[in-house]
Amino acid sequence: MPERSANIGVVGLAVMGSNLARNLASREGNTVAVFNRSWARTETLITEHPEAGFLAARTYDEFAASLAAPRTAIIMVQAGAGTDAVIDELVRVFEPGDIIVDGGNANFHDTIRREKALREAGLHFVGTGISGGEEGALHGPSIMPGGSAESYRTLGPILASIAAKAPDGEPCVTHVGTDGAGHFVKMVHNGIEYADMQLIAEAYDLIRRGTGRTPAEIADIFAGWNAGELESYLIEITAEVLRQADAATGRPLVDVIVDQAAAKGTGAWTVQNALDLGVPVSGIAEAVFARSLSSKPAQREAAAGLPGPSGWTAPDPDAFIEDVRQALYASKIIAYSQGFDEIVAGAEQFSWSIDKGAIARIWRAGCIIRAGFLGRIAEAYADSPGLVALVLAPFFRDVVEGAQDAWRRVVVAAAQAGIPAPAFSSSLAYYDGLRAARLPAALVQGQRDFFGAHTYRRVDREGTFHTLWSGDRSEIETAPSWH
Repeated sequence: MPERSANIGVVGLAVMGSNLARNLASREGNTVAVFNRSWARTETLITEHPEAGFLAARTYDEFAASLAAPRTAIIMVQAGAGTDAVIDELVRVFEPGDIIVDGGNANFHDTIRREKALREAGLHFVGTGISGGEEGALHGPSIMPGGSAESYRTLGPILASIAAKAPDGEPCVTHVGTDGAGHFVKMVHNGIEYADMQLIAEAYDLIRRGTGRTPAEIADIFAGWNAGELESYLIEITAEVLRQADAATGRPLVDVIVDQAAAKGTGAWTVQNALDLGVPVSGIAEAVFARSLSSKPAQREAAAGLPGPSGWTAPDPDAFIEDVRQALYASKIIAYSQGFDEIVAGAEQFSWSIDKGAIARIWRAGCIIRAGFLGRIAEAYADSPGLVALVLAPFFRDVVEGAQDAWRRVVVAAAQAGIPAPAFSSSLAYYDGLRAARLPAALVQGQRDFFGAHTYRRVDREGTFHTLWSGDRSEIETAPSWH
């Protein structure tokens, strides 16, 4: 053992890993060991930041030797095969009881697999969602660790030392649940982020095309919104993006950026897993599909001449802008409500005990979707732990009730003007479907029984039924169908 030993190590020193290591080193009580596959990157970090007092290792053996027991290391490398390769090396040099933390955006199914394998080898594996980007990693992210309760007793105080602090001073970290729970919740966080960003983009597009406001003028509108009930990180940075002028041309920067949005795996994973769990996350799905559509330039160019309305202008621009604000607020509530529905379904499917209020509290600072109303979400689950849908909580129900007329006017205006607003529209459709006393799914069940004998249930008596659609079309009671 070297003269100095570290209580925490970081493997992978690209921007996120380097910033996280610097954050850890800046907190009292932490000594940080660092390792990167290429020594040059390690050397750069320790040379540029001598104040951090890093213990730098050239090999995995040196890295393990520099850590005090139980050895605890955070992996910050690209998800997938790279993560597995690092895990294999750490397993080789670590001992039973040591802790390996994956801080990347891993697929939670991979985390479940890895946790099981390492548990059988006597090691703790902690899949951990870290949100906040490069700045969050350096100054304080929102942290969503899974893994065992035993590992969290060692890891928890370390993560609390670097986590963002909510307005009430609470560290934005909590033990989410066992095995893959942390990465699952981070996945849903990112899905909500997709919906939130798409809704904001639609609001901008509607205002610009419907009122003729310039990006700089719309920046002022968003800045004003950020001072009220829509206060959030994404609204804040939207104002900054819209205010930015391109240095080369003087044009608004938003007008020189190619309108094709990139997407990583977490948004699609949120939708795919929601389908598997039978949870409608329509706002998130439309946000993912909107990015997919934006990234089809050949199709869009070929379709540019298709007929549709043009030249629409809001008859009362100020009133329309206020309608868009209210529609944005209502739609954001739906996005969060759908996201928490998926968390509830995932917890049930994978036997996780997830405190929904605690999740809302750790998202209040540090993460990309941090917003003023997250405190209201935490309060809603504290008041009613068994709340079946977030939108049914009294506060959010009142907000949506007050906004729904504006919300409907915006969706109608978008359709009449030919302005795509898929996240606004799908969120409203979900709300109307949720509140409907009866849905046309009864007809769908009749169709399914007609062509596939899938059976149906009745509203007036128990049992499973099938209609003999040919001949006398009589109805028979039957055993449940497994089609």
